[in-house]
Amino acid sequence: MSNDFHRRLIAEFRANRGALSGMFEGWSLAVLTTIGAKTGLSREVLLGYLQIDGNGVVVASANGAERNPAWYHNIRRNPRVTVETGSDTYQAMAAIPQGIAYEKLFTRVVSEAPGYGDYQAKTSREIPVVVLHRIDERVKGMGDWLVEVHQWFRAELRTLREQADHLANGSGTAIVRPKPDLAQEMRTHCLSFCTALRRHHVGEDSVAFPSLAEQFPALAPAIAQLAEQHQVAARLQDSIRELVDGFVPGASNPGRLRTELERLAGELEAHFALEEQAVVTALNATAAAPPTA
Repeated sequence: MSNDFHRRLIAEFRANRGALSGMFEGWSLAVLTTIGAKTGLSREVLLGYLQIDGNGVVVASANGAERNPAWYHNIRRNPRVTVETGSDTYQAMAAIPQGIAYEKLFTRVVSEAPGYGDYQAKTSREIPVVVLHRIDERVKGMGDWLVEVHQWFRAELRTLREQADHLANGSGTAIVRPKPDLAQEMRTHCLSFCTALRRHHVGEDSVAFPSLAEQFPALAPAIAQLAEQHQVAARLQDSIRELVDGFVPGASNPGRLRTELERLAGELEAHFALEEQAVVTALNATAAAPPTA
């Protein structure tokens, strides 16, 4: 299909709210706008469009050619796309199912549009199927929940800082109890914080993040970096625990406690911010937040 002909089809599609005449009359189509993997420029393509389990689905069939189409390479580099169906336009994260999830989805696709089975028979490559997860900022997603969890961790670190301030000079929060009791409370608080954070990172590394990296190849390098940072975070937690457990009121230097805690907490908070930047949008698009008790 020539570029000029393709542009005319897209113009007709938009002018007629998703309807085309001629050979494409009656087809379910969508315009997918991606960001060029090499150029970084906006690219538009008209594709067959299915609705499966509430999500838009497009297929990288390229009419059974031996190479994947350019738009598929684009979403592997940048999964955020715009989808126009004629009656609706929305932002989405383009996920690429793998393994059993792919096999089940491709079976569904062929059952609804048998022509894709014919295209698969023409080529030796496995034709990718792409799920378009709508980005809906009105709905609370798993990414929003992750931010809330991080906010709890930030609050716990803030409490530790305030306790360290009070041990150092009696400033900060108005805690009226002997300093040795406060030091014990700080140790208890630190143990609870470190245990919760360790469990949180184990859950991310074992379930949530591998799933994201599999569905969104563009996120894989960032997720690998986050997994490495979790090892660093574990060492930071250990350092905080050793710092707090080793503090002896009347014998240890409270100024050192406060300074070191500030440094270690700042590094953990930087990790939280990087994690949110990398995965919140994809998490929000692919999974709802857990129900509240």
